[in-house]
Amino acid sequence: MSVRNNEDRLGSSASSDSTLEQEVVNSGTGFSFATPTEFVELPSRGRYYPEGHPLHNQETVEIRYMTAKDEDILTSQSLLKKGLALDRLLQNVIVDKAVTPESLLLGDKNALIVAARITGYGSDYDTNVTCPSCNASFSHEFDLVEVTELNHGNPEEYNVQLTSKNTFMFQLPRSKVNVEIKLLTSADEKKLTELSERKKKLNLPQSRLSDQLRAVIVSAEGETEQSKLNMLVDNMPAMDARHIRSVYSNVSPDINLTHTIVCPECGSTNEVNVPLAANFFWPG
Repeated sequence: MSVRNNEDRLGSSASSDSTLEQEVVNSGTGFSFATPTEFVELPSRGRYYPEGHPLHNQETVEIRYMTAKDEDILTSQSLLKKGLALDRLLQNVIVDKAVTPESLLLGDKNALIVAARITGYGSDYDTNVTCPSCNASFSHEFDLVEVTELNHGNPEEYNVQLTSKNTFMFQLPRSKVNVEIKLLTSADEKKLTELSERKKKLNLPQSRLSDQLRAVIVSAEGETEQSKLNMLVDNMPAMDARHIRSVYSNVSPDINLTHTIVCPECGSTNEVNVPLAANFFWPG
């Protein structure tokens, strides 16, 4: 994250730099201040957004620091129940209102969520982790700035062709079918979650992995009809399904939240993913 020039943000007048867009808050008590902002680097670098999208080829997004009013969003039971709290938070803190949370690629959304958390509560994140070696659970403090790395995705390294539609073409190892996949957006993720919840309410078997494949596959051997793609997924060899998930993971830009920890119980050293638990936005 790149912090903006926020000197003299508190006082009777805003910063003299007229090129900076500032959100000035007047308290009515004789002073005003501007909410500081900063630029967050996108894992995608804007590479995979279509022309016309506000983030097309944009490497950063400007967000303002979280405020007390934003905390109200994170504690709204109605928004939490609907799963809308984080999207509403991002909608509030992203400066360019042409950028909607629903249209964000998942990796970019993750980067903005972490950045928003840092602006609100700092980079220290104390949470419980589980040792992969002995399964002991213990408290560990992470520095979110230190542990967060950007993975920009590199399809060229995995024999994957990037198309003009920002999709990825490659051949499956077992069936030799040529498939085309896309990166999922926040809106796509929401649809998958809603589908899973509907199946749960109807006591239908869960099929999260297959549903994800149906969501990412755009075409197979040039065929785009969804019913035929669904049939492909239902009959796909496990090796091919695993290959699609592997390719998606490798080409998808995202943040890497892994950190080396030493278990206080068994003394083993392991790489663990920073758990984004419920206290991520509610420290203490």
